[in-house]
Amino acid sequence: MLYLDNSATTKPYPDVLDTYRQVAEKFFGNPSSLHHLGVQAERLLTKAREQVADLLGVSGQEIIFTSGATEGNNLAIKGAAFAQRHKGKHLITTVIEHPSVSEAFEQLEKEFGFEVTWIPVNENGIVSPTDIQKAVRNDTILVSVMHVNNEIGAIQPIEEIGEILKNYPNIVYHVDHVQGVGKVPLNIKKAGIDLCTISGHKFHALNGTGVLYIRKNTPILTLLSGGGQEASIRSGTENLAGNVSLAKGLRLAFNDYEEKIDRLINTKNYLINELEKIDGIIINTPKESSAPHIINFSVPGIKAEVLVHMLEEENIYVSTTSACSSRKKGESKVLKSMGKKSSITESAIRISLSIGQTIDDVKPLIDVLPSSIQKLKNIMGL
Repeated sequence: MLYLDNSATTKPYPDVLDTYRQVAEKFFGNPSSLHHLGVQAERLLTKAREQVADLLGVSGQEIIFTSGATEGNNLAIKGAAFAQRHKGKHLITTVIEHPSVSEAFEQLEKEFGFEVTWIPVNENGIVSPTDIQKAVRNDTILVSVMHVNNEIGAIQPIEEIGEILKNYPNIVYHVDHVQGVGKVPLNIKKAGIDLCTISGHKFHALNGTGVLYIRKNTPILTLLSGGGQEASIRSGTENLAGNVSLAKGLRLAFNDYEEKIDRLINTKNYLINELEKIDGIIINTPKESSAPHIINFSVPGIKAEVLVHMLEEENIYVSTTSACSSRKKGESKVLKSMGKKSSITESAIRISLSIGQTIDDVKPLIDVLPSSIQKLKNIMGL
């Protein structure tokens, strides 16, 4: 099997699974309980929080454990918007955000009376910091920009945007770092980020685990009321085993980082070079300012989902758009926003690599892709 859908989810590391199992078996107490089992669990949770904070270069008091990117993005966006609504109701984001971001903004706009400015991107899928600065108004209270686009891998100028927003103390700056963590460096403090989302299953930890960084003194309204866990920001009994295993996965993601990234870049470059040789393929991922693990290409005239299933017959797994959108038939919103024609947006395929995959690992794709495309063209009379 050749699995190339790692931007949707990654296979958990064996050490992550071992950590989860050990914690679930030995430290099953509720961290809020006063007895010894509860105290043990609470200490372990605190240790995991500090480990995550150290890896991200922030304080443990600024780390909130969540169930993943969707919860983290919704908590950040809605929580910040509601907390600041007395200062204004103008929000800024981009047209290429993940659905957990874009749909949160749409809900705030349609149901709660906020006004959203949607910033466009250029032909490479990259937003202009100047465009964001021009959109800022006196009543702007929140700006949200993803770090790495989940469909094409375009890296956004997060630090440049953060430098601009430092001049606007009423604006909370949120970054969806889900596709970047462990693959594209981001200095959260230097970039002036107030809220930052990561998700465990994108770096070989487990589904249902995540982190929201909340800079100290950042205004945010809780969405989940209850027992007051996670500094009263995210109530609910903590997923101790999941959180501890997330910390383990994050540490493994950062271990030997330079060596792993160099290998990943070599694999990506090999794939792009080979894909460009195949008749009919158009590469959509920008060659500059793109993440080392994502390649997006189109085969005009062939529906993306048809090619996905044909490759699946060869035991090769790729995807179309993001996993959250892939079951919704139609064109890629991201590619459309880049000005691509419908023949491109409706035939887009995403390859997303694992941190450990080598050139030899991915050669089977290049071996079968030309014949698969030709077979489909013959069937369709192209």
